[in-house]
Amino acid sequence: MTRTGRLRAAGIAAALAGMMVLLAPAAGLAAPVEVPGFTVTEAMIPMRDGVKLHTVVYAPEKAQAPLPILFQRTPYSADRRGSAIATSLRELADDGYIFACQDIRGKFGSEGTFAMIRPPRNPSDPKAIDEGTDAYDTIEWLVKNVRGHNGRVGMNGVSYDGWTTVMALLEPHPALKAASPQASPADMFLGDDFHHNGAFRLSYGLEYVARMESTRGMRFFEFDRHDTYEWFLNLGPLSNADARYFHGKLPTWNDFVHHPDYDGFWQKQAVERFLTRPTVPILNVAGWWDQEDYYGPLKIYETWEKQDAESKSTIVVGPWNHGGWSAGLGERLGPVKFDAPTAWQFREQIQRPFFAHYLKDRPLALDRAYRPESPGIPPRPRPGFPEVISFRTGANLWRTYDRWPPPESRPRRLYLREAGGLSFDSPKATTTSTTEAGPSSNDFDEYVSDPARPVPYYPRPISPLYANRQWTEWLVQDQRFVHMRPDVLSYETPPLEQDLDVAGTVTARLFAATSGTDCDWVVKLIDVYPESPNDAMAGYQLIIADDVFRARFRKSFERPEPVEPGRVEDYAIDLHWVDHRFKRGHRIMVQIQSTWFPLIDRNPQRFVPNIYEARASDYTPATQKVYRGPDRASCLELGVIDH
Repeated sequence: MTRTGRLRAAGIAAALAGMMVLLAPAAGLAAPVEVPGFTVTEAMIPMRDGVKLHTVVYAPEKAQAPLPILFQRTPYSADRRGSAIATSLRELADDGYIFACQDIRGKFGSEGTFAMIRPPRNPSDPKAIDEGTDAYDTIEWLVKNVRGHNGRVGMNGVSYDGWTTVMALLEPHPALKAASPQASPADMFLGDDFHHNGAFRLSYGLEYVARMESTRGMRFFEFDRHDTYEWFLNLGPLSNADARYFHGKLPTWNDFVHHPDYDGFWQKQAVERFLTRPTVPILNVAGWWDQEDYYGPLKIYETWEKQDAESKSTIVVGPWNHGGWSAGLGERLGPVKFDAPTAWQFREQIQRPFFAHYLKDRPLALDRAYRPESPGIPPRPRPGFPEVISFRTGANLWRTYDRWPPPESRPRRLYLREAGGLSFDSPKATTTSTTEAGPSSNDFDEYVSDPARPVPYYPRPISPLYANRQWTEWLVQDQRFVHMRPDVLSYETPPLEQDLDVAGTVTARLFAATSGTDCDWVVKLIDVYPESPNDAMAGYQLIIADDVFRARFRKSFERPEPVEPGRVEDYAIDLHWVDHRFKRGHRIMVQIQSTWFPLIDRNPQRFVPNIYEARASDYTPATQKVYRGPDRASCLELGVIDH
């Protein structure tokens, strides 16, 4: 099922107009990657405010009929994107497209000033610009100055490039006929790269901002030791990062410090505030183990879905890490096997027919394309693309749904029980379970969370994010490295007597208290593999869903409040979508902890107005209690599909 790396000549002439002048590469920047069978041309395209953006166009050398233009906008160097034609875009290149890629403002060869996740403009201001107006102006230029096209433009991109694709859909150019935003962020405070539920994503926030804002290109942050766990611990309070390294020169780090709560700065970036009815066919893409932007594509799809009367928006969720569908076969992630080339299936059998249908008028043959690889897929409930295309992990099958959560999924609760148990049976009241003072000592489990000894998110040593596969595969890391730690609670079922399919949104309902005045709660839903001699996966603890919640935001993300020491609070923690089969003989596990380092910054556990300005003396141990009695029954709310 694999293809050769050799590109077929697309057979289309796309000679560029004479006004497209071949440019010398900017000082210190690489020249565009050359691709056999394509001519490459560079241009500086003027925007409505006069700023010129560096754009690279790859056109197939031979001609038979007009071709669509596939357009990407990136902060990661347009010059390097030619290599994608032979990798992530290979299946599309085989079909025949003109490819255009552009450096966004302030990055690499483009003029202007870079702004991290530039928010949408005020439409009433005719002089205002944003990523959407830059996309519009560029498409206008491309359709007027690139020859050999058929008048249709598509956009796609992963991560930041996915964000620029979403922005192009706010006021889409008439020639923009199809778009695929993939792993785009949606809200940088509630669920994507920089924060989850207000908790700061320390290692990513520091390393990414340094990488993107230290230069017009990219520059990796230089650590002076191999184990970043130890480096971040020695850094101390967050305020030391700027004092020692950044010195006020990184705008986004300054934004972190000045906007510690969910104020207007973050809200104006959040897609829920500005996405309206979709007018262009859209293929959203997410990965179950995306370590950077899993929340984003789900939120974007859900937001569009509220006004998608014409069923223009589809979402695909597969067994991938961040962008893992873009290259390779996708037969496995780390040690976890999927019994199918899932990434290739997406590119060849979903993405390829999507663009061919809307940009080339080809008949939509989606079912025929991937149904043979995926036994058990139900009939498609509507013409065109399905509403949801999901890979059910554990079962290793593609599924389609006409809505989410699936209509056949029924809500159930999985309760934390005594002695580390986990059960669909709720705890029963007993005559000794409560006293006049409240729940007895048998109704909760406790641990001490110490910011000086935080729970690592990956087995040490922990490398820098961009050094190796640790970062890209940490979400499939065996969780036994933290199981049985005194500051991690674990609850598990007996071995399952039959397969259990869970599909829908998972919510952790946590009744919990702390001796401090602030803390974090981390909840992980885990598939525990059975013990089996000579099996490399024996006893493996695989994360299926997870997230963190910062207690100060339990009532409001805009107005944080200290927690009353010892008071039991009811936390609802969104663990997002799941489509997974817990197979017969496996166990279901829930782990709860209060540190996840250095993935998440250390909560001082003493309430301070701004954690970015906390002092070393603010960090203090706290005793955490998780309740599981009949009146305070901590549980996971999930959807179960009966067999």
